[in-house]
Amino acid sequence: MIDNLDVFLPCAAGCADFLADEVATLLGQARAALRIERAGVGLRADWDAVLRLNLHSRIAQRVLVQLWRGPYDTEDDLYAAAAALTWEDWLTPRHTVKVEVTAQRSPLRSLHFAGLRIKDALCDRLRARCGARPSVDTAHPDVRIHLHLSAREATLALDTSGEPLFKRGWRIDHGDAPLKETLAAAMIAASGWRGSDDAGCPVPLFDPCCGSGTLVIEAAQIARRQAPGRLRRFAFERLLPHDAARWAACRAAARAQEIDWPADRPPIAFGSDVSFRMVDFARRNAERAGVGAAVSFRGGDALQRLPPAPEPGVLLLNPPYGERIAAAGVAGELGADAFYERLAAHWKTHFGGWTAWVLTPDRDLPRRLRLQPSRRVPLFNGPIECRLMRFDLAARNEKTDAFSAD
Repeated sequence: MIDNLDVFLPCAAGCADFLADEVATLLGQARAALRIERAGVGLRADWDAVLRLNLHSRIAQRVLVQLWRGPYDTEDDLYAAAAALTWEDWLTPRHTVKVEVTAQRSPLRSLHFAGLRIKDALCDRLRARCGARPSVDTAHPDVRIHLHLSAREATLALDTSGEPLFKRGWRIDHGDAPLKETLAAAMIAASGWRGSDDAGCPVPLFDPCCGSGTLVIEAAQIARRQAPGRLRRFAFERLLPHDAARWAACRAAARAQEIDWPADRPPIAFGSDVSFRMVDFARRNAERAGVGAAVSFRGGDALQRLPPAPEPGVLLLNPPYGERIAAAGVAGELGADAFYERLAAHWKTHFGGWTAWVLTPDRDLPRRLRLQPSRRVPLFNGPIECRLMRFDLAARNEKTDAFSAD
């Protein structure tokens, strides 16, 4: 049962290609063997692959095992399909369950009723075979079942992750609009940053609008080869196929590949923020994430921060926009146009040779910066359609300022 699973990894819109590359690398599979869709990546895999994907995937939102996919017309069709599934292979009446329903152009009038029919079928099946039925827990269920309805087809899947995978377990302190770790990982993947170049020389990464440190911490974990799920628990640990010894071996293999980062080794990822409160949050988050020695956070406005390392690297940022820009130091005083014009001038003067990647919903950003992007990558920040724009920075004049990590 668990050696030939139909697995689907949902992701944010725009991230599927990066997720496919990640999955192919993690599992050693040919990318052509994967099913790449707008909303995620599908593949055939065994149970060990499910464990590795949950532990190591940075871009997937969840790891789902698809149990059934087929046509439907009514809620009774959904009940019949769910009642035919061998739920007793996955859970017992002692488990608590929750059915989550999503839909696109479904003809059914009530998604809530559709979810109830799935729940009824599962409970009726277990009562008939085990003599009892599971309870429903909508807050903290042991088992989550996902029902997705399109215009003519339904998919039933078992969630092996539980909490979404962007919840790494280290971000306790955060601001008003934190960047999800999964999107941060997709931004890093799009930039091509790995922590070093082909010759093995370190390549610094700097986020001058770091907030609570998500991009910087995610980058440092990549440089240290830390599994993003190393601090958290997963729903598959409560499912019947779970083998504690296999899971322990998977976690031990992940720990063995981590790279030590002694305190006397220079940091690889840097962040700054105009809010010293957010800088303090970022430092605490980095310590919890196990990358305190690999990162450096400083306070200061983006228009004043100098390069944090002597060698050119990657600027990667999700700058404030909309109402958030009013609280962004000099940006709030100048307004968007003047701020971005001065930011571009600052980069040209002090960051010659660096590559800047900026995530923004503002299609007019190149005009504001007076820079021509060499690449635009569509990504969604939640429901907001954005572009990750690449700007190759050439020095405006001979740089005389020494680098500074202060």
